[in-house]
Amino acid sequence: MSFQKKIDELKIKLPEAKLPVGSYVATKITGNLLFISGQISIGENGELIKGKIGKELSTEQGYDAAKRCGLGIVAQAKVACGGDLSKIKSCVKLTGFVNSTKDFVEQPKVINGASDLISKIFGDAGMHTRAAVSTNSLPLGVSVEVDAIFELN
Repeated sequence: MSFQKKIDELKIKLPEAKLPVGSYVATKITGNLLFISGQISIGENGELIKGKIGKELSTEQGYDAAKRCGLGIVAQAKVACGGDLSKIKSCVKLTGFVNSTKDFVEQPKVINGASDLISKIFGDAGMHTRAAVSTNSLPLGVSVEVDAIFELN
């Protein structure tokens, strides 16, 4: 099954791939690797998902915020591949940043939101290495940010 067919089968609606708001590019291909800049947690309604996990938001809400980051990653990958997700061979790595309280220790559970989404869409090709780290703040006060590296065919 193609990755796009899997997205359709799962009834996933990809968000619009956002343009960078700083001095960087959203994606960069070097050799057969596609690097995707950090995607922040933006809700389906376009509003930023803000707040500290462990204070204003629960682990489950953080998981959903990370899933939204994953959707942004797939949207950026699709644009970088000229609309053809079949150019993706595998997801190599995700790095997730969790805006959390100093005593919060469930960063991996939060970033599973992005990991689970990538795995559902890309199957075995979506299995990746990962880091899930805590931070005391993220741009615009968002709860989660995730970046990615993909291998291309």
